[in-house]
Amino acid sequence: MSKLLYSSQERPDERLPVTAPLNQVNSSFITGRLVVSLAGAVTLVAAVTWTGFGSASLSLQGALALSIFIIAIWAWVFSPLTDTYVSLAAAVALVLTGIISTERFTASLGTSAVWLLVAAVVMAQVLTASGLTRRLTAQLVSRARTPRQLAYLFNLALFLTVYLVPSPSGRAALALPIYQALADALGNRPALVKALGILAPASILVSAVASFIGAGAHLVTSEILTAYGLETIGFLEWMILGSGLGLLASLVVTELVLQLFGPSREEQGPIEVTVADFEQASDTPVRGPLTAPERNIALVLLVAVLLWCTETLHGLTPVIVAVLGALAATAPGVSSIKLGAALKKAPWPMLLFMAATLAIGTGLADSGAASWLAESLFAPVSQLGSSGSAIFILMVILISTAAHLVIQSRSARSAVLIPLVITAALPLGVNPVAAAFISTAAAGFCHTLTSSAKPVALFANMDGRPTYTPADLLKLSAWLAPLHAMLIALFSFFIWPLLGLPLYT
Repeated sequence: MSKLLYSSQERPDERLPVTAPLNQVNSSFITGRLVVSLAGAVTLVAAVTWTGFGSASLSLQGALALSIFIIAIWAWVFSPLTDTYVSLAAAVALVLTGIISTERFTASLGTSAVWLLVAAVVMAQVLTASGLTRRLTAQLVSRARTPRQLAYLFNLALFLTVYLVPSPSGRAALALPIYQALADALGNRPALVKALGILAPASILVSAVASFIGAGAHLVTSEILTAYGLETIGFLEWMILGSGLGLLASLVVTELVLQLFGPSREEQGPIEVTVADFEQASDTPVRGPLTAPERNIALVLLVAVLLWCTETLHGLTPVIVAVLGALAATAPGVSSIKLGAALKKAPWPMLLFMAATLAIGTGLADSGAASWLAESLFAPVSQLGSSGSAIFILMVILISTAAHLVIQSRSARSAVLIPLVITAALPLGVNPVAAAFISTAAAGFCHTLTSSAKPVALFANMDGRPTYTPADLLKLSAWLAPLHAMLIALFSFFIWPLLGLPLYT
């Protein structure tokens, strides 16, 4: 009998010649990529600056604002600095160069969008602590008897959270322990666990359009529309326009994930996920009557949503309703969460990032850089006559869909794209509010890379174990990107005009 001897002690003469060149190759590749990207950014900055000196259509101030923005994009994509750090640095650079005033910079942190998001986050924390969402999800998912039923019921539970929890990252944080409970209960079905791991962030991202608080980018879009003196889209209007697209897109994602990553025939047998599986992973009960904290937060959220939807009747703005809801949710006797503790857990880096990107968008608009970019991008379309407006809408969809490859934050994409879209829409006879909504909806696709969105990064690993690979994301995106773009086009031309959002002026 032959024996295979193995020693854990590495022999340097065998290991070094293999790994050292590989490390050198990887290091050289990364260094080369950074050098090439930096050279490209410097070239663009130089070209923009030259244009600012020699062109009447782009002022020197506009060229400077555009140069700062190009450098910020490079830093977002290639530097180790955080997105918030880069955005704040770019906004301060706009102040130091005189493109925006200090008042405009500081005012971006006090916008209604930031206040609304802070108050909604406080209510969402009380909701999560109460265990109500886990209870409702457990009751819903435990009804599944097949893998397909489980995927669709899980998707439905994820979709419903869009009306209660602000931002995709907040919904992903809420869904992660629920997914972990499902993964533990389905330990003998790895393909199904993987499919659910891909489905969760994918569904959360495409369904965010269903609610005004579904993403910070929606609040950014609203602020920009207000700054341009245009009519904004309220909570109820956004729900009416976005719910159909959000639900349909999440259903498409569910079926697509099942087809691409679903369980094999061996794993297609009946499943049994019980309510007890969710109780084992949490201290909060999911059976029996509702607890007092669950009843209290359910009542607060119900009243808040009703007030949001009936703003025209009572005149209370969504911000005031959200602040009242946050005060009610953290009042003594309502929940165990105090207002101070909830505010400490608010996503302040994300809020600062959103405020800074608003300042960057303001700088691009005030300096004339946004108008110049819009004219440069869409000038050929304006010469096509009546067909130009339809082509413009398709271009907006394609650019907004692909923008996540360059600008990773959804809020930053809206802060940059919406001024361009509004400026270009008016001369073409396109309703600028519709164009802004279309761009914001299309920007919801950000599934290609792990770094493309926080929910994708959050679900990429569970307890140190990878749930999906970059190749899986590329495979999903190759199918989902065109399908999502076609859905946006369908709603833009046919559905949303019937729901009160005309495409043309």
